[in-house]
Amino acid sequence: MEELYCAPGNAGIAQEAECLPVDLSQPKAILEVAKQVHADLTVVGPEAPLVAGIVDDFEKEGLAIVGPSKAAARLEGSKIFAKEFMQRHGIPTARFAVAENFGDALKALALFPLPVVVKADGLAAGKGVVVAHSREEAEQAIDDFMRRKTIGSAGDRVVIEDCLTGEETSFIVLTDGRGILPLVPTQDHKALLDEDRGPNTGGMGAYSDDSILSESLHDDILRSIVAPTLAGMEMEGAPYRGFLYCGLMLTAAGPMQLEYNVRMGDPETQPILMRLRSDLADLLQALREGQLAAVDAHWSPNPAVCVVLASQGYPGKPEVGNVITGYEAAEALGGVKIFHAGTRVEDHQLLTTGGRVLGVTAVAEDLPSAIQRAYAGVSKVQFQGMHYRTDIGAKGLRRLSSAREPKRPRAPRGERPSSRK
Repeated sequence: MEELYCAPGNAGIAQEAECLPVDLSQPKAILEVAKQVHADLTVVGPEAPLVAGIVDDFEKEGLAIVGPSKAAARLEGSKIFAKEFMQRHGIPTARFAVAENFGDALKALALFPLPVVVKADGLAAGKGVVVAHSREEAEQAIDDFMRRKTIGSAGDRVVIEDCLTGEETSFIVLTDGRGILPLVPTQDHKALLDEDRGPNTGGMGAYSDDSILSESLHDDILRSIVAPTLAGMEMEGAPYRGFLYCGLMLTAAGPMQLEYNVRMGDPETQPILMRLRSDLADLLQALREGQLAAVDAHWSPNPAVCVVLASQGYPGKPEVGNVITGYEAAEALGGVKIFHAGTRVEDHQLLTTGGRVLGVTAVAEDLPSAIQRAYAGVSKVQFQGMHYRTDIGAKGLRRLSSAREPKRPRAPRGERPSSRK
């Protein structure tokens, strides 16, 4: 790769790519930018252009692009389409009901035990899902989505579904429709506050560690969720190519599909790509040529951790325009990279421009060390109202601790284990 462009970009990637101003809500404008720079390959990051059909526009012009077609992008663009698709193709998921209006939603709500999940049908930047622990909370979410229009037209229709229990995992693959290249597993932290409390966000941090999934569970996910998803899309006339993100709940009954994203996740991408040893451009080129089945990706065995620094007010109306300091000192620690989200440079100062501001990401030889290194980086950064979770990767630590605990011997049949310590 000789030249890298990013549209529209931010203050972080501007250090590595030439940033080009563009309105991401206008796919045709993105197409024109790609033509102007004679792009050999375009990779789409956000979901909105994919759902709007940017891949179809590029392919009509004969330009190479990574991402699913408009028809295939419905997997993320409509929660209702996705749930009904899972039902049609036998993909394990939670029991659900679809509501087209406020009255039907209240009737459907009565059919579900607490806690219950209320999901807006359309794109809502991670803010269209509420896990309600009371009827009042569920009714408030339905009212917010359907009557108060707090997330716009995305909440015109809703899905109500059973709340699954277990651990959430992000399982992302790269596919050309036939060949499947799994990326290393990650675990996102969607809730705003420690211990998964507070409202859902776009993601407050993530970590990647091979211990998240056993080999048998990894294979089970490929067999029971990824493969039937790709086969189902092919059967329905919308073959899937690009990054496919499966948001899973690992339940006692096995992995269950919660939602699809039709691109890489944020903040999962940061720790995933920090572990990638292969050239990403080579992998994407193999996808475009339909040769992904012949390619192996090489990964670092070292875990990676990303902690998101957010603005005060996020995920509601974030406070913006605050000066950010210390980010250079964080990267100077070694093994730490700062990924920018809502930032801009003005008068030689780095300022906040959005809810999620920075992703402090670190790699180390083991998960405890990666967590320590990431938070060492966090401690260097400052801006007014800065908020972050302090428990990113804690579930992984508990898993490692449990694996190290000696197994208690089973009592012989007919005997009870001693209660003495």
